[in-house]
Amino acid sequence: MSRPAQALNQTTLYEQLIDLPENITGEIIAGELYTQPRPTGRHAVVEGALNIRVGGPFHFGDGGGPGGWWVIPEPEIHFVRDTVVVVPDLAGWRRERMPIIPEGHRFEVVPDWVCEILSPSTLKKDRAKKLPLYAHYGVAHAWLVDPQAKTLEAFSLLDGKWLLVATLKDDEPVSVAPFDAITFSLADLWV
Repeated sequence: MSRPAQALNQTTLYEQLIDLPENITGEIIAGELYTQPRPTGRHAVVEGALNIRVGGPFHFGDGGGPGGWWVIPEPEIHFVRDTVVVVPDLAGWRRERMPIIPEGHRFEVVPDWVCEILSPSTLKKDRAKKLPLYAHYGVAHAWLVDPQAKTLEAFSLLDGKWLLVATLKDDEPVSVAPFDAITFSLADLWV
């Protein structure tokens, strides 16, 4: 169903976001709609592996992990309802802060951790737009994973600013806040 041109111009950014085709992901940052195609296979493998390595012990308590978290791939986070909307590759919430998963697709509780998997097309947005946005809204921990460079950068929020707490490469062991109760090889993420 097409809308008249005048009505289309009056749609909100969020209405434009929800009208995107299924193979396109959208985010609203600083009053602008950003779109990108669904992730590549390599990106999806890294996301899945990281979700297993972190999600197993922290979401489910597998392998002696502590549990107590929700670790969710690609949640739609609404920092400001329908006007600041992001979709990190992975996000985690301590269950004491978000005891119940929302019924719908909107996550309105600020996550405790986010992870962005960098690609050439999203690198600038993830670093220059989203990382400062996460700090502004009080996300306590952020990881940037670069499959091409085979690196993981871990940040913790300190006095409203990001503090780089670890830069790991290739096959180094990962034991970094907020998931420092476990250790896994960074090589587990690479294809």
